[in-house]
Amino acid sequence: MMFPSKRPAPDEADERCESMVPEPKRRATLKNAVRSIMGFRGLSLNRIVLNLEPMLRSWVREEVEKAILSSFHPSSRSSLNQIEASRGRSLQLRFVNKLPSTIFTGSKVEAEDGNTIKIILVDAMTETMVSSGSLSSIKIEIVVLNSEFGADERQDWTENEFNASVLRERQGKRPLVTGDVSITLVDGVGNVDNVIFTDNSSWIRSRKFRLGARIVQRISGESTIREATSEAFIVKDHRGELYKKHYPPFLHDEVWRLERIAKDGTFNKRLTSNNIFTVKDFLRLHVIDSSALRH
Repeated sequence: MMFPSKRPAPDEADERCESMVPEPKRRATLKNAVRSIMGFRGLSLNRIVLNLEPMLRSWVREEVEKAILSSFHPSSRSSLNQIEASRGRSLQLRFVNKLPSTIFTGSKVEAEDGNTIKIILVDAMTETMVSSGSLSSIKIEIVVLNSEFGADERQDWTENEFNASVLRERQGKRPLVTGDVSITLVDGVGNVDNVIFTDNSSWIRSRKFRLGARIVQRISGESTIREATSEAFIVKDHRGELYKKHYPPFLHDEVWRLERIAKDGTFNKRLTSNNIFTVKDFLRLHVIDSSALRH
């Protein structure tokens, strides 16, 4: 291997070495850069590292960003600015229990199993609940979302995208949801036990809503917290609840609560004329004399 006949002074060598480090715009490969710098004798290890560090940082950052971008489906790929905005959102609000497929106006919103809806704060990196510290007692707000938001199951939305999907009441109507829409977490858990819809969901294109939860005020110095979204559901006027079937039916339910028996319909009138008023009466006759019941 041939070396220069004259060994340059350390300062001269350093200056020549720096001039040979490719600028970011030239995007030289790491291999070529290392060869360029190692071609000079008399450079200390520290000086070599100092010359390589800026280019290494740039190279690693570019490769990481390429990998992130390539992991998204083309139809939902976000811009670099959106990726930057969503960084640091490892803390997330989540709905614990599932909401029913149909909710009626004027009634408290409950989970599908009839229990109170719960929201928790979790660290998505470790999948553990945040039950201590200042964030475990933050105040959150319950909002209504268009069901089209989150339909693609994308989890990298930005705060602005979430806020843009929040629905407001129709002109001349009451607030879309009333009750205790501001909730303070206790040990990382919030209970949604008094939220009521005042309007149905038939007036939007998707015909469905979602519940959402977001922090009310960001704590200074803390990372942003990703919002929570529920499953999509239909909201119907409370008049429809008068004819709602029960799954499963209760023994004391009126017999028309059973499937295919309409309230005040032909079957309902025949059954009640034979002293079958409740689901319990229906089942008793089915056991004693199923043919009579069928007749």
